[in-house]
Amino acid sequence: MFVLARRVDLAEVIGAALTAKASGAGARTIAAGLGRPVETVRGWLRRFRQRAEHVRVYFTVLLVDTALDPIPPALSVSGFADAVAAVLGAWRAAVSRWPDVGTVSPWRLAAAASGGRLLSPLWP
Repeated sequence: MFVLARRVDLAEVIGAALTAKASGAGARTIAAGLGRPVETVRGWLRRFRQRAEHVRVYFTVLLVDTALDPIPPALSVSGFADAVAAVLGAWRAAVSRWPDVGTVSPWRLAAAASGGRLLSPLWP
């Protein structure tokens, strides 16, 4: 799965925006860097922020269940950044166990693991 439900952009594009926000970038800067409308990017960020705790829990459990020697990510200053770290950590855990997973981006894995509903209010 390479897209998220009700989204036109690829999971990697949305994931790049989420990762940039977790690193402290603002919506305008992210939108300009991705060549997307600022309102579209704000929508992604808003929805992810609303779902951040659910995403963090889901992907932390996935990380722990997948990794051979799991080390969950430490909490940071924001729930948003924690959720992004959990997604990336789950991807790294999957790659450490199944190296071919490394050919798939973390955000494509997140799209598949969520059934394309990563930003959906009804998931998980």
